[in-house]
Amino acid sequence: MIVLLTGLLSTAVLAGGVLALAAQGEVLAERVGVVDLGVEGLMALGAATAVLVDMKTVNPWLGLLAAMAVGSAGGAVFALATVIMRASQILCGLAMTFLGLGLSATIGHSVAGMPVAATFAPVAIPVLRDIPVIGPAFFGQNLLVIPIYVLLPAVCQWMLFHTRHGLNLRAVGENPAAADAVGIPVTKFRFLYVVIGAALAGGAGAYLSLAVTPSWSEGMVSGRGWIAVALVIFAGWRPFNAAGAGLLFGLVSAIGYLGQAQNWPIAAPVLNMLPYLGTLAFIIVPVVLWKKMRRLMAAPAALGVPYDRSER
Repeated sequence: MIVLLTGLLSTAVLAGGVLALAAQGEVLAERVGVVDLGVEGLMALGAATAVLVDMKTVNPWLGLLAAMAVGSAGGAVFALATVIMRASQILCGLAMTFLGLGLSATIGHSVAGMPVAATFAPVAIPVLRDIPVIGPAFFGQNLLVIPIYVLLPAVCQWMLFHTRHGLNLRAVGENPAAADAVGIPVTKFRFLYVVIGAALAGGAGAYLSLAVTPSWSEGMVSGRGWIAVALVIFAGWRPFNAAGAGLLFGLVSAIGYLGQAQNWPIAAPVLNMLPYLGTLAFIIVPVVLWKKMRRLMAAPAALGVPYDRSER
């Protein structure tokens, strides 16, 4: 039983890291009032870029950095359209998704199905690795697990809720006109955090192709970008909650894998649907059953609303 639980949690941590990282970036973007629906395309583009760079350099870290750079570039284009030119965030996000999916399929065609040259291999941390169940899952995985689930959420949480910079950031997402009136550079904040969020989405794609499923194939993101956007809502736009939501998604996915491995009397397509059904349940059930959750999960007031200083 211990072995089964250890394997289940290890798989959940590995699979959920993709969502946890992408959701962190979306939290930052939405906290300044910008909905980036291009996460799916940015993840696909990051995954393909990471594999291509990894094949050339035999260095997964360079692949990760390249994927984040490509994600940043995509985020800058998206921010230029939505923040500077005040185009529709929804339409631009959908365009970025299709653009990213198309570009990733094109540039990744030459390496499709090939195993990557180097991956983020598991590294055991002495002593901590020996903790039953939790040890192998968190301290026997690759070196990105702790930063994704602990360090990055901790830094974002502290910055958002315990610094003046974070207060200004949240003010931009809640009431950009008031923030502008007291001298907070609304456009600068929105542009910067959209780019940072896109960089993390690209990094999530690299994590997928270099750690979770070490190869590239068209369609490998499989809707994870859309799920990351949904999990931000479930997380109430809070970094630590987003990391936990990613882990919860990973656990649901791991249960599906376990069911297929154990030959449960459930059709494989149904088991494959579990993560998506779980996403719907995570969002709907708490809000319906717990009224207080509606207040805790309230979105930034200016989310999705372009800001024009001349209309202030």
